[in-house]
Amino acid sequence: MISLFIQIVFSLLYLILLLVILASWIPIFNTRKEPFATLVKIYSIVMAPFKAIIPTIGGLDFSPILAFIVLQLLENLILRILVPLGL
Repeated sequence: MISLFIQIVFSLLYLILLLVILASWIPIFNTRKEPFATLVKIYSIVMAPFKAIIPTIGGLDFSPILAFIVLQLLENLILRILVPLGL
């Protein structure tokens, strides 16, 4: 049951990251208005450590790639611990 919750949380996190990234490419979206403002806050919290590691290079931000990889590894690690315990 806990493992399902973890999967749902990470899936929502991936979706939020993807939505904010895609919205940043489309100038029609105002990310300062709700619901995007909340999504951008969550995005900023998650991405802060990754942006500190990988700066923007030539106007391109590669930190989301690292974020998706690290979050996927973290999810897999947590699930590999919880599933054998029956959680």
